[in-house]
Amino acid sequence: LFKDVYHRRGVPDGGDGGAGGDIVVESDTNLHTLLDFKYTQHYRAEDGKNGGSSNKYGRRGKDLVIKVPVGTIIKDAGLGLLLRDLAAPGERVVVAKGGAGGKGNSKRQDATPGHLGEVKTLYFELKLVADAGIIGLPNAGKSTLVSHVSKAKSKIAPYPFTTKNPILGVVRVFDDKSFVIADMPGLIEGAHHGRGLGDKFLRHIERTTVLVHIVDMVPPDGSLPFENYLKLENELKLYSKNVYNKPRVIVVNKMDLPEAKDNLKQFKKKMRKKIFQISALTGEGLKELVKEIYDKIRKAKKKTQEDND
Repeated sequence: LFKDVYHRRGVPDGGDGGAGGDIVVESDTNLHTLLDFKYTQHYRAEDGKNGGSSNKYGRRGKDLVIKVPVGTIIKDAGLGLLLRDLAAPGERVVVAKGGAGGKGNSKRQDATPGHLGEVKTLYFELKLVADAGIIGLPNAGKSTLVSHVSKAKSKIAPYPFTTKNPILGVVRVFDDKSFVIADMPGLIEGAHHGRGLGDKFLRHIERTTVLVHIVDMVPPDGSLPFENYLKLENELKLYSKNVYNKPRVIVVNKMDLPEAKDNLKQFKKKMRKKIFQISALTGEGLKELVKEIYDKIRKAKKKTQEDND
């Protein structure tokens, strides 16, 4: 039978569909907490677009970029595996890939549907990034010190555990020189097991370059300053050898109080390391301390760079 041009069977010319977008996590210095993820917990990248006739290919779906603070650790909650540690600004990682697009029928084959993209449950953990971490027993004067040498403001009161979360501050040394300092909540015995505020903040110390150990020269409970010093150092050692081996600046505080002089004499008899005497309340010795911390940070970073080269 004769068939005219209007009744001819068309040639297959369907183009391929576009792939789905990826989900990307990127570290951003403008963010400081993971609070947003408490309220928004589900994320989806854009679907790929359908192909069309005349061999038209579908557009790829747009990637979804999720911003997190620098220092965020990403884990696959299902597998329990570490995916990436975003320790530097602007680092990126694809955490879920988009599915492949469907195939059109233009290649002398039947059209096929596309594939679903990856579905993952992720666990985010934030470790603060600071040059110096202030450590000490509760009420040793850490918050007072940080508030005097930087613009960071944390709650200060004469009772333990005033600081509930690490607080960051920027300390100006010279016009163009500065470092980031972190006020850590007070440690107590058993902190490496999670006692008190324990390991909820000990992990933040892992990212600091230098530790500043503040010792209260007039403990309110009448304990001995050197014994308190040893207790905290032991907690660091039990928690992590890497943390324990970080460069240290030893500071004795509350030297404005009369009782501190006698306690310092006993402390010096047992301490073989260099000691900085300060009064965080009056500001005594803070200028010298800031310079020492800055020099310690600079030397530690230089050594790390040399070891990596």
